[in-house]
Amino acid sequence: MSQIKKQSEIRFKIGLDERNVPVDIKWMATDTKNQELRDCKSIMLSIWDAVQNETMKIDLWTNDITVDEMHSHFFQTLLSMTDSYAKATGNPYAKEEMKKFAQELARKTAEWEEGKQVGS
Repeated sequence: MSQIKKQSEIRFKIGLDERNVPVDIKWMATDTKNQELRDCKSIMLSIWDAVQNETMKIDLWTNDITVDEMHSHFFQTLLSMTDSYAKATGNPYAKEEMKKFAQELARKTAEWEEGKQVGS
């Protein structure tokens, strides 16, 4: 096992309303030049818990994130996760199959959004 050469922290600060719904999300990483909290509208955090042998997750978004922003965040996250998975496992099928899936889901999502607007 390699020895730790450097450490960094990623911090989140979540502002909640009276119903415990996120209204403000800020984040920072200690190893960046800018040590200030930065605004964001959504977090999708996935952690592998080796003790419980399961994925722990945190999905938060503010009520002012637009549907288009959430679509973009979700699809970019999906593709990024696919890249990470393919790199970590060497699975030769993951990248191409997930890319096809994401493109098809994006197409269906766009059609669904257009249908909602026509029906308005």
